[in-house]
Amino acid sequence: MNSKYAFYMDSTKCMGCKACMIACKDAYNLPLNVNYRRVAECVGGDWFIQPDGTYSQNVFAYYLSVSCNHCNDPKCVAACPTGATHKNENGLVVIDASRCVGCKNCSWNCPYSAPQFNEEKQHMTKCDFCADRLAQNLAPVCVLSCPARALDFGPTEELIAKYGRANIAPLPPSHITQPNLAVNPHQNSVKATTNTTLLANKEEM
Repeated sequence: MNSKYAFYMDSTKCMGCKACMIACKDAYNLPLNVNYRRVAECVGGDWFIQPDGTYSQNVFAYYLSVSCNHCNDPKCVAACPTGATHKNENGLVVIDASRCVGCKNCSWNCPYSAPQFNEEKQHMTKCDFCADRLAQNLAPVCVLSCPARALDFGPTEELIAKYGRANIAPLPPSHITQPNLAVNPHQNSVKATTNTTLLANKEEM
């Protein structure tokens, strides 16, 4: 089942403030080191000395805000031995806490590391696209909190048709899970299929 909703992230607007990350953490009272949304700082490039002694550079940096992408081919669902992690009737990937045994297979198999073990609850947890808010026709808290309006959400078919599935480093190539995430790439962004060395700073809070 395809997701009815997709996240949209405009990397040209994101300034790495982490307001989305903090708003999500506050709304769901998440403990230390459990973050449903993360902001990666992607940097690369180098400086080069020229024959005349001057320097040139191809240094770049951009930010990418990512949570669970509620993929069309979710590896977390395939890896779950109890069926706790599953796609619901709205196409969202969710976790049934009553069936979760905390084996962490879902997290180990998700290339985005979206599912996270909550020590306090003793089961896996993850972004559910603010399902309760969606049921009330309200936007996810991360979308509302972004001061630069770099985050949005909408119908999957519409966003993917306009922007394509996210295929930007440091994310894995989109063909692996078919993520329901559309990204307007930064002018310096690097495709996920390149071999460029990147540093993705995913700060824990």
